[in-house]
Amino acid sequence: MIVEQRQLILATANPDKAAEITTILEQVPGLVLLPRPSSVPDVDETGATLVDNARLKARALVDATGTPSVADDTGLEVEALGGAPGVYSARFAGEHATYADNVAKLLDELARLGADAPERRVAWFRCVAMVAYPDGSDIWAEGDVAGVIAPTAVGESGFGYDPVFAPVGHRGRTFAQMSAAEKHRISHRGRAFRALAHLLGSR
Repeated sequence: MIVEQRQLILATANPDKAAEITTILEQVPGLVLLPRPSSVPDVDETGATLVDNARLKARALVDATGTPSVADDTGLEVEALGGAPGVYSARFAGEHATYADNVAKLLDELARLGADAPERRVAWFRCVAMVAYPDGSDIWAEGDVAGVIAPTAVGESGFGYDPVFAPVGHRGRTFAQMSAAEKHRISHRGRAFRALAHLLGSR
Protein backbone atom coordinates (compact mmCIF):
# COMPACT_ATOMS: atom_id res chain seq x y z
CA MET A 1 0.00 0.00 0.00
CA ILE A 2 1.39 3.37 -1.03
CA VAL A 3 0.80 6.16 1.50
CA GLU A 4 0.61 9.65 0.07
CA GLN A 5 3.07 12.04 1.71
CA ARG A 6 1.71 15.20 3.29
CA GLN A 7 3.84 18.05 4.56
CA LEU A 8 3.22 20.13 7.65
CA ILE A 9 5.38 23.00 8.83
CA LEU A 10 5.93 23.26 12.57
CA ALA A 11 4.91 26.75 13.64
CA THR A 12 6.89 26.59 16.87
CA ALA A 13 10.57 27.48 16.99
CA ASN A 14 10.76 26.25 20.60
CA PRO A 15 12.93 23.10 20.40
CA ASP A 16 11.32 21.57 23.50
CA LYS A 17 7.79 21.86 22.13
CA ALA A 18 8.91 20.81 18.64
CA ALA A 19 10.39 17.61 20.04
CA GLU A 20 7.18 16.72 21.90
CA ILE A 21 4.98 17.44 18.88
CA THR A 22 7.22 15.50 16.50
CA THR A 23 7.23 12.44 18.77
CA ILE A 24 3.46 12.17 18.43
CA LEU A 25 2.74 13.35 14.88
CA GLU A 26 5.52 11.36 13.21
CA GLN A 27 3.35 8.31 13.88
CA VAL A 28 0.77 9.52 11.32
CA PRO A 29 1.40 7.54 8.08
CA GLY A 30 2.78 9.69 5.29
CA LEU A 31 3.09 12.84 7.40
CA VAL A 32 6.32 14.79 6.94
CA LEU A 33 7.10 17.53 9.46
CA LEU A 34 9.22 20.46 8.33
CA PRO A 35 10.94 22.97 10.63
CA ARG A 36 9.74 26.54 10.79
CA PRO A 37 11.71 28.70 8.33
CA SER A 38 14.05 31.09 10.13
CA SER A 39 12.80 33.90 7.90
CA VAL A 40 9.34 33.82 9.49
CA PRO A 41 9.18 36.16 12.50
CA ASP A 42 7.52 35.40 15.82
CA VAL A 43 3.76 35.89 15.89
CA ASP A 44 2.17 38.28 18.38
CA GLU A 45 -0.13 36.13 20.50
CA THR A 46 -2.94 38.64 20.80
CA GLY A 47 -5.82 36.16 20.94
CA ALA A 48 -8.24 35.99 23.85
CA THR A 49 -8.22 32.19 23.94
CA LEU A 50 -5.86 29.29 23.31
CA VAL A 51 -7.76 28.52 20.10
CA ASP A 52 -7.28 32.09 18.90
CA ASN A 53 -3.54 32.00 19.51
CA ALA A 54 -3.04 28.57 17.97
CA ARG A 55 -4.88 29.76 14.86
CA LEU A 56 -2.83 32.98 14.68
CA LYS A 57 0.43 31.00 14.76
CA ALA A 58 -0.64 28.31 12.31
CA ARG A 59 -2.16 30.80 9.88
CA ALA A 60 0.96 33.00 9.91
CA LEU A 61 3.08 30.07 8.70
CA VAL A 62 0.55 29.15 6.01
CA ASP A 63 0.48 32.74 4.78
CA ALA A 64 4.28 32.90 4.70
CA THR A 65 4.91 29.52 3.06
CA GLY A 66 1.77 28.38 1.29
CA THR A 67 2.12 25.04 3.09
CA PRO A 68 -0.20 23.58 5.75
CA SER A 69 1.10 24.32 9.24
CA VAL A 70 0.66 22.88 12.70
CA ALA A 71 0.69 25.00 15.85
CA ASP A 72 -0.41 24.81 19.44
CA ASP A 73 -1.08 27.09 22.32
CA THR A 74 -0.87 25.99 25.91
CA GLY A 75 -2.00 27.57 29.13
CA LEU A 76 -1.63 26.85 32.82
CA GLU A 77 -4.74 27.80 34.77
CA VAL A 78 -4.41 28.08 38.54
CA GLU A 79 -7.66 28.21 40.47
CA ALA A 80 -6.38 30.46 43.27
CA LEU A 81 -5.21 32.98 40.66
CA GLY A 82 -8.58 33.13 38.94
CA GLY A 83 -7.37 31.04 36.00
CA ALA A 84 -4.10 32.92 35.50
CA PRO A 85 -1.66 32.80 33.86
CA GLY A 86 -3.82 31.21 31.12
CA VAL A 87 -3.05 32.60 27.66
CA TYR A 88 -0.19 34.60 29.23
CA SER A 89 1.59 31.49 30.53
CA ALA A 90 4.67 31.87 28.32
CA ARG A 91 5.10 35.51 29.29
CA PHE A 92 3.71 35.54 32.83
CA ALA A 93 6.83 37.27 34.17
CA GLY A 94 7.26 39.53 31.13
CA GLU A 95 7.68 39.42 27.36
CA HIS A 96 11.18 37.94 27.49
CA ALA A 97 10.74 35.81 30.60
CA THR A 98 12.65 32.55 30.98
CA TYR A 99 11.08 29.34 32.21
CA ALA A 100 12.62 30.00 35.63
CA ASP A 101 11.24 33.56 35.70
CA ASN A 102 7.69 32.33 35.07
CA VAL A 103 7.94 29.58 37.68
CA ALA A 104 9.30 32.02 40.26
CA LYS A 105 6.48 34.50 39.62
CA LEU A 106 3.88 31.76 39.89
CA LEU A 107 5.23 30.56 43.24
CA ASP A 108 5.52 34.15 44.48
CA GLU A 109 1.91 34.90 43.56
CA LEU A 110 0.65 31.82 45.40
CA ALA A 111 2.80 32.64 48.43
CA ARG A 112 1.45 36.18 48.44
CA LEU A 113 -2.08 34.76 48.60
CA GLY A 114 -1.14 32.37 51.37
CA ALA A 115 -2.17 29.44 49.17
CA ASP A 116 -0.19 26.79 51.01
CA ALA A 117 -2.70 23.94 51.23
CA PRO A 118 -2.86 21.58 48.21
CA GLU A 119 -6.57 22.31 47.72
CA ARG A 120 -5.66 25.96 47.16
CA ARG A 121 -3.05 25.07 44.56
CA VAL A 122 -5.34 23.20 42.15
CA ALA A 123 -4.44 23.83 38.51
CA TRP A 124 -5.07 22.64 34.97
CA PHE A 125 -2.80 22.46 31.98
CA ARG A 126 -4.69 22.96 28.71
CA CYS A 127 -3.47 22.67 25.12
CA VAL A 128 -5.03 23.37 21.74
CA ALA A 129 -3.36 21.74 18.72
CA MET A 130 -4.28 23.01 15.27
CA VAL A 131 -3.50 22.47 11.60
CA ALA A 132 -4.27 25.33 9.20
CA TYR A 133 -4.56 24.86 5.44
CA PRO A 134 -3.97 27.21 2.49
CA ASP A 135 -7.68 27.13 1.58
CA GLY A 136 -8.49 28.89 4.86
CA SER A 137 -9.79 25.84 6.69
CA ASP A 138 -8.36 24.32 9.85
CA ILE A 139 -8.82 21.38 12.19
CA TRP A 140 -8.04 21.37 15.89
CA ALA A 141 -8.19 19.31 19.04
CA GLU A 142 -7.65 20.00 22.72
CA GLY A 143 -6.35 18.20 25.76
CA ASP A 144 -6.13 18.96 29.46
CA VAL A 145 -4.82 17.48 32.67
CA ALA A 146 -5.60 18.35 36.28
CA GLY A 147 -2.96 18.74 38.95
CA VAL A 148 -1.60 20.86 41.78
CA ILE A 149 1.23 23.37 41.93
CA ALA A 150 4.11 22.01 44.01
CA PRO A 151 5.53 24.28 46.74
CA THR A 152 8.97 24.28 45.09
CA ALA A 153 10.40 23.32 41.72
CA VAL A 154 11.34 19.61 41.62
CA GLY A 155 12.89 17.52 38.84
CA GLU A 156 15.30 17.98 35.98
CA SER A 157 13.26 16.93 32.92
CA GLY A 158 10.74 18.80 30.80
CA PHE A 159 10.44 22.55 30.45
CA GLY A 160 8.22 25.50 31.27
CA TYR A 161 6.12 24.90 34.38
CA ASP A 162 6.90 21.16 34.43
CA PRO A 163 8.99 21.37 37.67
CA VAL A 164 5.99 22.68 39.65
CA PHE A 165 3.04 20.89 38.02
CA ALA A 166 2.15 17.61 39.71
CA PRO A 167 -0.62 15.80 37.79
CA VAL A 168 -3.33 14.09 39.79
CA GLY A 169 -2.81 10.40 40.42
CA HIS A 170 0.97 10.24 40.13
CA ARG A 171 2.07 10.29 43.77
CA GLY A 172 2.83 14.00 43.80
CA ARG A 173 5.56 13.76 41.17
CA THR A 174 5.92 16.72 38.85
CA PHE A 175 6.17 16.46 35.08
CA ALA A 176 9.86 17.29 35.47
CA GLN A 177 10.35 14.10 37.50
CA MET A 178 8.93 11.92 34.72
CA SER A 179 10.51 10.47 31.62
CA ALA A 180 9.45 12.02 28.32
CA ALA A 181 7.44 8.91 27.44
CA GLU A 182 5.56 8.93 30.76
CA LYS A 183 4.78 12.62 30.47
CA HIS A 184 3.56 12.23 26.87
CA ARG A 185 1.08 9.55 27.94
CA ILE A 186 -0.75 11.82 30.37
CA SER A 187 0.08 15.41 29.45
CA HIS A 188 -2.23 18.03 28.00
CA ARG A 189 -0.04 18.36 24.89
CA GLY A 190 0.15 14.60 24.46
CA ARG A 191 -3.63 14.31 24.64
CA ALA A 192 -4.23 17.22 22.28
CA PHE A 193 -1.78 16.03 19.65
CA ARG A 194 -2.92 12.39 19.81
CA ALA A 195 -6.45 13.65 19.15
CA LEU A 196 -5.13 15.82 16.31
CA ALA A 197 -3.17 12.85 14.91
CA HIS A 198 -6.41 10.87 14.84
CA LEU A 199 -8.10 13.67 12.88
CA LEU A 200 -5.18 13.83 10.44
CA GLY A 201 -5.19 10.08 10.00
CA SER A 202 -8.85 10.12 9.02
CA ARG A 203 -8.52 12.85 6.39
